[in-house]
Amino acid sequence: MKLWLFIGLILGTALTLLESSCVGRAITSPIPPSATPGKPMERSLPPLVEARPTLPPTPAPSATPSPTPDPYADLTIEALRRRSYGDGSIRIERVLAVTSAFTRTLVAYPSDGLTVYGFMNVPRGHGPFPVVIVLHGYVDPARYQILAYTTRYADAFARAGFLVLHPNYRNHPPSDEGPNPFRVGYAIDVLNLIALLPTLPMAQHEAVGLFGHSMGGGIALRVLVVHPGVKAAVLYGSMSADERKNFERVLQWSGGRRGREELNTPEEALQRIAPLFYLQDIAAPIQIHHGAADTVVPPEWSRELYARLQALGKTVEWYEYPGQPHTFPAGSAADRLLLERSIAFFRKYLR
Repeated sequence: MKLWLFIGLILGTALTLLESSCVGRAITSPIPPSATPGKPMERSLPPLVEARPTLPPTPAPSATPSPTPDPYADLTIEALRRRSYGDGSIRIERVLAVTSAFTRTLVAYPSDGLTVYGFMNVPRGHGPFPVVIVLHGYVDPARYQILAYTTRYADAFARAGFLVLHPNYRNHPPSDEGPNPFRVGYAIDVLNLIALLPTLPMAQHEAVGLFGHSMGGGIALRVLVVHPGVKAAVLYGSMSADERKNFERVLQWSGGRRGREELNTPEEALQRIAPLFYLQDIAAPIQIHHGAADTVVPPEWSRELYARLQALGKTVEWYEYPGQPHTFPAGSAADRLLLERSIAFFRKYLR
């Protein structure tokens, strides 16, 4: 018992001495230079920072909206002039007929990724021969045959010494199907065919004329305002250079099944698409034929075209055939006269 009391006394004394030592050091520690004796020491604080409300980040200015693509851009005359034609070659597929005056073959050629078929008449004799491209009018594609109603015109030109090409156009079997608003696709097929003429050794490719009946005349007009290299053109019972007139008539013919989309086109776009507004750029002489009794394509359309071309100072001839319908009867006096005048015209300007 006395022993435990003695140990406790010693430990208590030691703790008291340790406390005195620590307090002494605290009292005698030097005063910082910034402190003033007799005053409480000031603590050094970090500089104040003004608090500001947190704002959401300013959004980046939005990009200018892209303009709506022009749905008619590729259909305009200017667009057709800017693009390229003639990628590939004209292929002879097989012989269709051999006559004393010419050989007829089935041909095929590429047009914007499509394969377009038609036939070619090559005259007997030594070439190269000047070229006439015969453009047929509207035939229901479901009923179209390679040898269409315009074959007799192609044969007459071949017997007269011209190499004749008669394209089906796209969408006419066995040609591939492809886009064709405003029948621009048909004109592209003809422009590609013209560009590929140098691949035919027997063709005098710098001497090319167009013969277009009805819808084919409308196609020829578009080609004429696009391609200054065509040397002559014959238009027979031709559709108008005014697309609104054309598709009003198409809407009527089809009982409202075709033509509505084209007629819904804004007037500003129609003026960029229709050949009517580019007639001043035609370089080729033109010969126009129309039956006065045509109930399919109004004869006044050809009269109006003739007057416009005359006013523009173009080389143009006009023939109207009293009592004749849209397609002259084969072998009739009017039909023979049409061909005689057409052949003389091509001989004048292609040779």
